[in-house]
Amino acid sequence: MSEQAGTFSQALAQTARLLGPRPDLAEEQAREILKVMKGQPQALFYLGVALRMQGKTAEALAILEPLAAIQPHAADVLYEVGLAWSAQGESRKAIRFLERTVAANPKHPQAWRALGDEKGLLGDEKGADAAYIRHLQASVNDPRLIEAGTALYENKLAVAERILRGFLKENPTDAPAIRMLAETASRLGRHDDAERLLARAVELAPSFTAARHNHASVLLRLNKPREAMAQAEILLRSDPRNPGYRALYAAVLSQLGEYAQSSRAYASLLSDFPNQPKGWMSYGHSLKTLGRQEESIAAYRQAIERLPSLGEVWWSLANLKTFRFTPEDIQAMRAQLARTELSHDDRLHFEFALGKALEDRAEYEESFRHYETGNALRRQSLPYHPEQTEEFAARMKAVFTPELFARHAGDGCLAPDPIFVVGLPRSGSTLVEQILASHSQVEGTMELHDIGQLARGLARWSREEGETSYPEIVETLSAGTLKETGETYLARAQVHRKLGRPFFVDKMPHNFLHIGLIQLILPNAKIIDARRNPMACCFSCFKQHFARGQSFTYGLEGVGRYYTSYVSLMEHYDRVMPGRIHRVIYEDMVADPEVETRRLLAYCGLDFEPGCLRFYENDRAVRTASSEQVRMPIFADGLDQWRHYEPWLGPLKAVLRQPG
Repeated sequence: MSEQAGTFSQALAQTARLLGPRPDLAEEQAREILKVMKGQPQALFYLGVALRMQGKTAEALAILEPLAAIQPHAADVLYEVGLAWSAQGESRKAIRFLERTVAANPKHPQAWRALGDEKGLLGDEKGADAAYIRHLQASVNDPRLIEAGTALYENKLAVAERILRGFLKENPTDAPAIRMLAETASRLGRHDDAERLLARAVELAPSFTAARHNHASVLLRLNKPREAMAQAEILLRSDPRNPGYRALYAAVLSQLGEYAQSSRAYASLLSDFPNQPKGWMSYGHSLKTLGRQEESIAAYRQAIERLPSLGEVWWSLANLKTFRFTPEDIQAMRAQLARTELSHDDRLHFEFALGKALEDRAEYEESFRHYETGNALRRQSLPYHPEQTEEFAARMKAVFTPELFARHAGDGCLAPDPIFVVGLPRSGSTLVEQILASHSQVEGTMELHDIGQLARGLARWSREEGETSYPEIVETLSAGTLKETGETYLARAQVHRKLGRPFFVDKMPHNFLHIGLIQLILPNAKIIDARRNPMACCFSCFKQHFARGQSFTYGLEGVGRYYTSYVSLMEHYDRVMPGRIHRVIYEDMVADPEVETRRLLAYCGLDFEPGCLRFYENDRAVRTASSEQVRMPIFADGLDQWRHYEPWLGPLKAVLRQPG
């Protein structure tokens, strides 16, 4: 009897060993055991796992679910059922079993991570974040790391950082602790620090997929798509069907400007895992960028059908600008806003979306109240301090003087390739970009973050070297460093240049803050200031919810003061670099597009081409909020749209010193 038991135990152990490298052989072994010992629970469990690992999820569930019914508190069985439902694309069912798993075993790290993934796929970002923190807690055994994980879970970031830094002084190669410190840095907004820490964690533990996924996500946030793609490809090789990895891969493709590939990746993902509201929303974004509006709307509707409370997708429809909500849509949005349990993020998106819906119905007073409420909610999580912008602009003026430019005449990278379009959002910059990109010698790229990243790199370098900060550090840079910095910019931008044309457009509005740096590192680049009536521009910013950043837009006084700082800084550059910047006034472009287009092209040293006047026929991908508008001829209807809201814009008028 003992000999038979020993043989049986050996067979089970062999089955367990085969699960990782050869689940097909593990399946065969489990079936052989079950021929001898019919219904043996451990053999059934291994069989179900082996089937799941081979993608035979329906067969796996047929075995594992009855097993879970017999063993309702067996965490490993519940976990496997959750994974099987996840593989079937049934996130809600997966979540039910994963929640039962962590209830049975709160220290099950893989279950917490899978739960975070599934909640993220359903758009429950708060729930996903909480699960990921519990995953960090459950992944470690040292009492200090458990304490740090608890502090992270309770959002006591300073406490978590202090504990983790102390631990890593003694254990500098502990990859899980490094990952926890990276999470702390990310939550504190120090994404550069998080990126460096995660790179170190992956270097120390290449098979640490959770850290690699975090690393890829941070790289994406930092607009380093090539580096993010390298990590995403490694993750996909380890688990080709993983929906989180596939969604990450599609997002990286989008940031690389490979929009057609990105849309195909999303379509493939959603074919296999259709119950992903955020996946459908991202697919809609990709289709919108390609100009496939009807398909984009259909994708957004699929997201709403699966998660009606997902405020961001309702705002995505509103952000199409040319889309019009139905009365039923408006009723549905109002019903969502009446829900007390609606999340803060969803609520603010609904406020902006309903503001746009009512604006289109000419119900301006109620529309403004929704815009006002949405902005107030956004300011709670993204405050703006205008005095910081004003102080930064004053420092820019002090640094970038005629003497500095004269001293570096002839320095920098002399390539003439870039055409920078700067200004404020909603100023007509996308229109300028579309006109230029319709010329045979010019390629439109996107809002590139590279100049801002180079400036932040100089600021970080100055802190590390104990020097003065940016922009003051620029005064110490050598001719060689300026040239190298310009070449670095061009190298980074190269990934977005698909057509081989001699010139390309970088339409990052906030580059106006760095015009002095641009002049020093790329003295032959063209710089175009896209400007619009201040009331029209500022109010258009106020009623726009931006995907990221733009904290100055969420208050009438704040956006007015930012506009004033922008104009003041541009006046400075006009004085110290006379004739260097070409200004396009949006209202002039609308009034006489041919005259203004000819002036624009002449400044860029380009011959006039009639296609630039037919910019709306250009089917290039456009990511900004104006993507639908620039696919239509110029029209004057929106020039004075702000006047419908004039009774409530007193604070903005006061800052801009506009007549009452």
